[in-house]
Amino acid sequence: MSSQTAVLAGATGALGQAIARALSLKGFQVWCGYNESEGKAESLAAELGGRAVRLSSLADPVQALEKISENNNPIGLLINASGINIEGHALSFEPDDWQKVHEVNFNWALRLTQAALRIMLPQGGGRIIHLSSSAARFGGRGQLNYAVSKAALERLVRGLALEVGPKGILINAVAPGVIRSPMAQRVIDRYGDKLLERIASRRFGRPEEVAQVVAFLAGPEATYINGAVLPVDGGLW
Repeated sequence: MSSQTAVLAGATGALGQAIARALSLKGFQVWCGYNESEGKAESLAAELGGRAVRLSSLADPVQALEKISENNNPIGLLINASGINIEGHALSFEPDDWQKVHEVNFNWALRLTQAALRIMLPQGGGRIIHLSSSAARFGGRGQLNYAVSKAALERLVRGLALEVGPKGILINAVAPGVIRSPMAQRVIDRYGDKLLERIASRRFGRPEEVAQVVAFLAGPEATYINGAVLPVDGGLW
């Protein structure tokens, strides 16, 4: 890798915080990206000796990433842990809700990746890791828009790996299963027993377990992994 500077979008969520800490232990200087939770991002960055940076899903991220890469801080790693879910049955989705989910989970991921590639290509290398979801493969009742957006994200990862892999850039995704977090708590409360029957490990995951896989993909052990989607789901289904 050309740099130990990492930008983490979605750093203030449960998975994002765990990833930030895992990367810090590997020696990365982590820029904790946030959209609204500035105080939480600043606190996390201070804990890890990193920096906080505003990354809005409604804005072009090029300027933010270029600012980070100034002053001899080339970005060697981008991790996108941003994501939202608005549940509803297929016939009841409002167009605005559908658009919001795809704006954050796919469109924003694409713009963020493009911004990072503009920096990494001239450097001759870098890594990009997106957080997908087991929903992209298995779906889920009331989660059609979320599942479709994550499936599109995985196709983006595989397609871009073909395009920029020859340029020394590795693009992968991690697909968590049911992880104990505020985002998944309603599903666990409502369907927990049925879900456990379908998970080989018979338990739900922890954010730290996802973070360790992300950190592995960011490290020197993963130099020949490209265009992959690694499940971290305890053997779901």
